[in-house]
Amino acid sequence: MAGKPGPRVSASPSPSAEPPISYLDAPGGARLAYVAQPGRGPTVVFLGGYASDMTGTKARYLEDWCRARNHAFVRFDYQGHGRSSGRLIDGTIGAWRNDALAVVAACTRGPLLLVGSSMGAWVMVLAALAMRERIHGLVGVAAAPDFTEDLLWDRLDAAQRAALQRDGALHLPSAYGEPMPFGWRLVEDGRHHLVLRAPLDLPGPVRLLHGTQDADVPWHTSMRLADAINDRDVAVTLVKDGGHRLSEPHELSLLGATVASLL
Repeated sequence: MAGKPGPRVSASPSPSAEPPISYLDAPGGARLAYVAQPGRGPTVVFLGGYASDMTGTKARYLEDWCRARNHAFVRFDYQGHGRSSGRLIDGTIGAWRNDALAVVAACTRGPLLLVGSSMGAWVMVLAALAMRERIHGLVGVAAAPDFTEDLLWDRLDAAQRAALQRDGALHLPSAYGEPMPFGWRLVEDGRHHLVLRAPLDLPGPVRLLHGTQDADVPWHTSMRLADAINDRDVAVTLVKDGGHRLSEPHELSLLGATVASLL
């Protein structure tokens, strides 16, 4: 019996100094940009944060790190991010989890080591629950599970909550440039994917890195995630004076060492 045709994948021209960017026409209509580097397994998959993209420092560091060791590696843009289709304001946690699952299904085989940064660690947890048999290990960097409820909605005053529900979007000041947009659909959908409210039966091992001076996501969030995970092979490393991005040279070296410890 013939199966369903798989998602269409096409390559786009890229500058010679850049690895080729490919595109995946995923279920649901999103066109997702990704870079897949061949190598031995487990495949390292990087999941970026909210409003970030696959050209960030940590993603590129891990790509180079994996290339030097002949490990397979994948980075990609969720819909509404970077080179992928869609608008950030229309995105939801569920849609971005599905993006991750689509890229993994189309571009990888065998065991996976997922590395999730900030919101990407929430997506990482949801993806791992959906394909636990393929998970070799998980690494969270400044993990922000449940951020739509605990770090967004809970911090809004009554007027901001009313505006978000009435207008469907709210722009909040950001330390990274222009005000950051957040959609009401993001908050509503996030409530269907909360992971810190009950014990988590996650495939391990799990390693979590968090800066003690993270002004966006308190390091206690990684401790809450560690406490929620049933498996005992979970470790949290606090980086003294580290901020949210954890992209300083010594912090990137720690990330590489953490990934190496699981591979």
